[in-house]
Amino acid sequence: MKNIVIIPTYNEIENVEHMIRTVMSLDFEVDLLIVDDNSPDGTGTKVTELQKEFDNLFLETRKEKNGLGTAYIHGFKWCLDHQYDFIFEMDCDFSHNPKDLIRLWEACQDESVGVAVGSRYVDNLVNVVNWPMGRVLLSYFASMYVRFITRMKIMDTTAGFVCYKSEVLKAINLDKIRFRGYAFQIEMKFTALKHGFSIVEVPIIFTDRTKGTSKMSKGIVKEALLGVIQMKLQSFFRKY
Repeated sequence: MKNIVIIPTYNEIENVEHMIRTVMSLDFEVDLLIVDDNSPDGTGTKVTELQKEFDNLFLETRKEKNGLGTAYIHGFKWCLDHQYDFIFEMDCDFSHNPKDLIRLWEACQDESVGVAVGSRYVDNLVNVVNWPMGRVLLSYFASMYVRFITRMKIMDTTAGFVCYKSEVLKAINLDKIRFRGYAFQIEMKFTALKHGFSIVEVPIIFTDRTKGTSKMSKGIVKEALLGVIQMKLQSFFRKY
């Protein structure tokens, strides 16, 4: 079984080396793909340097910053071309604990599970550290809103810490995934469910970044709020 983690980066020079070394030190056989949007701070250059040390570290450099969703789509296609069996998404800022990769992988070993999600909101708990209350409420109620519109029975619909079995990504027409911001995470889960795959949530503790700058913006929030309604309506006229 071949496992790989995709980490999209833009100006993550403060985190990328530590993250790479942490993932590579896990007691878990996994490769790592960095998809860098031509970061001006030298993130890609640092990854290139570390490739001399780690032969299972790969780098895909895109010409410009073009959204989280398109970075992951680029990474998914690369991983499928290289015949990986389990494909993970994870942030570079340590908001996701790399040690939890193993727990997501274990959850995906169940034959009935297609996707494992590292969830901040399980069993009526909010497992978030260092976020201001406004950000916590925005995230929590955004997931409630998404559940109401889509009828997905997932507590953390916007979660970006995910393990996919390759057959899920093969079944999804990745070229038709249209969201570019964090709503991309919603669309991927919704589409996986529409294709008949099951999703399991694994409780994690999410810790806000201590280094670097958040990529959240008002445009990303607007995309999610309005786009989810459009996504739901279009699903009535689409074959899965």
